[in-house]
Amino acid sequence: MKLVTIIGARPQIIKAAALSRAIRNHYSDQIQEVIVHTGQHYDDNMSQVFFDELQIPRPDYNLHVGSASHGVQTARMTEGIEALLIKEQPDFIVLYGDTNSTLAGAVAAAKIHVPIVHIEAGLRSFNKSMPEEINRIVCDHCSTLLFTPTKAGLENLKREGFSIDEGGPSTGSGTSKPTIDNPKVYHCGDIMYDNSLHFADIVEEKTDIIQRLELKNKPFILATIHRDSNTDHPERLGAIFDALIELSKENQIVLPLHPRTAKLLKTNLCNEKQTLVFSSANIKLIPPVSFLEMIALERHAQLVMTDSGGVQKEAYFFKKPCIILRPETEWVEIVQTGNAILADADGSRIMKAWQHFKNNPPTTFPEIFGDGHAAEFMLEQMLKA
Repeated sequence: MKLVTIIGARPQIIKAAALSRAIRNHYSDQIQEVIVHTGQHYDDNMSQVFFDELQIPRPDYNLHVGSASHGVQTARMTEGIEALLIKEQPDFIVLYGDTNSTLAGAVAAAKIHVPIVHIEAGLRSFNKSMPEEINRIVCDHCSTLLFTPTKAGLENLKREGFSIDEGGPSTGSGTSKPTIDNPKVYHCGDIMYDNSLHFADIVEEKTDIIQRLELKNKPFILATIHRDSNTDHPERLGAIFDALIELSKENQIVLPLHPRTAKLLKTNLCNEKQTLVFSSANIKLIPPVSFLEMIALERHAQLVMTDSGGVQKEAYFFKKPCIILRPETEWVEIVQTGNAILADADGSRIMKAWQHFKNNPPTTFPEIFGDGHAAEFMLEQMLKA
């Protein structure tokens, strides 16, 4: 079986590591994987380091699309992916998550009848002003095999008209050969959980970031901000940093700066706040970190604040409370269990959430993301299809 795997953004590169590892360890005689990097993220700190660190095979192709408007970027990727699919003639194209690379792969493959596997299917924020929501809906409705990491994702797909086998979500839907008009849906657990379990045991040997930042045995808050809905709006960015400045009076804060955030801090944050942030001894602004460095920071942090979907989950994997800097989340379970709070870009809500977790640190983290073998399950279903 030949798979074409599409990656382009940092989270997809990380997720692809789990699938590539499962192919290498268990299916090397049955599955050939062709990796296509769209070039959506082209900064070395945001891309190349992950191939080195996570031992992902070098991409067979790189489209070098780079940054552009949504329409231009998606069009360039669609054109490039279509040409490669015609050349490679795969059994499936594998798409991850909800980026423009995902959308481009879905459109290109569906138009020329290449079956689509969507990993992280069924997730919904119910906010179509987010480009990611449009991307994930389109991809789901173009797919032949849909692998959802959560029961909420399964229910979302059921509401949208997908047939779910009542005999059990893990067995998919129906018994006939799956097609784009007769897709199969599986509840399989989260492929990122596979990675977190795999790398957690070796992270302390592979990175010294905790020692380097002088954080050993010191409580700190880990924060990440990268969504354009926060960075591109001075009022929202300012409100988040108001809270960070207030928290820094009594807490150490570590903030790896996404390139977009680093750029927009200088234009969308007023001079007074910039001065307070850049001069604070308790706010560590650091360059983007690698995946293993991020795991180390998450494991040692006392609390995580983020607008990233992936970081929300990783906080949960490592049993850390999370303040979500968005009005909604597609990972509803972590809020429902009481281990995360939606605070949006609202300073007072952020501070209230901090006080809540400070006084009531969560102690129970139910196993809602599978058993750490999602990648193997997915590959088995692809072989059966």
